[in-house]
Amino acid sequence: MNNPKIMSLGEVLWDLFPHGEQFGGAPANFACHAAILGADTSMVSAVGVDPHGRSAIDILRKYGVDVSLMQTCPDAATGTVGIELDEKGKPTFTIHEDSAWDRLAWNDALGAKTAIVDAIYFGTLGQRSQVARTTIRQALRANSNVPRILDINLRPPFFDATLIRESIELASILKLSDEELATVNDACGVPSDGSSLIQTDQLLQLLEQTNLDMVIMTRGAEGAVLATSDGIVEQPGISATVVDTVGAGDSFTAAFLLGLLRGESHEDNLQNACVVAAGVCAHAGAVPDRGSIGESP
Repeated sequence: MNNPKIMSLGEVLWDLFPHGEQFGGAPANFACHAAILGADTSMVSAVGVDPHGRSAIDILRKYGVDVSLMQTCPDAATGTVGIELDEKGKPTFTIHEDSAWDRLAWNDALGAKTAIVDAIYFGTLGQRSQVARTTIRQALRANSNVPRILDINLRPPFFDATLIRESIELASILKLSDEELATVNDACGVPSDGSSLIQTDQLLQLLEQTNLDMVIMTRGAEGAVLATSDGIVEQPGISATVVDTVGAGDSFTAAFLLGLLRGESHEDNLQNACVVAAGVCAHAGAVPDRGSIGESP
């Protein structure tokens, strides 16, 4: 599958870094990375009638993302997030509420597109409002025969155990970080804190207790782990000079999903996804310039 059709559902927003504004939102970052890597990617979200909204649409187009399903809300601003970076480049977030992406609504065009895609990406943050949550879940139920990858995005206070469990029930693939594992395990009833279970065993138990085909866990500089019914695949970290880590997980998810759709072995796919993510860490912002994606870090 050379140019798989992928739909990304959820938030489009602007990250307000100390050094300036950057286009962002995990589903939007994912969409850009997937398009750069060769997918026919559609972004499904909503923006306001404001400069941030117009710029977001322009940026998505620049990266080759289909914006025909993007919605415009005259009575809500394009989303923004305050971001602070620690000495290691790790971000903390302040997500502003009642944004345009919270108003994402179902329509016939979205239904028609959902029926023909090869995979669907979604997260937890994009479901914080009832309206957007209903729309995203309708899309997932409308095409449940394709890979549906859930990228856990735990941003307090916009999640709870029920949201995690219900999202996993609608997914076929779960992607999370090692920092999110305990929270997800708690939501799903898998022992973690205070248990003798090591992380790989926890991933296999999480896989067994859900309807998932696979669970992927990123471990920052230590690489990533994939759990399937065939067992565990581990990939060590790829050396990189880290500028910031924003968007690295989104690029990893895009690379992994495309590799899966293209039939790559799990070992090769996991390694390539880590290489792509390491390359993103070497650049400022969530989505580096087109030409720099996949460069050796």
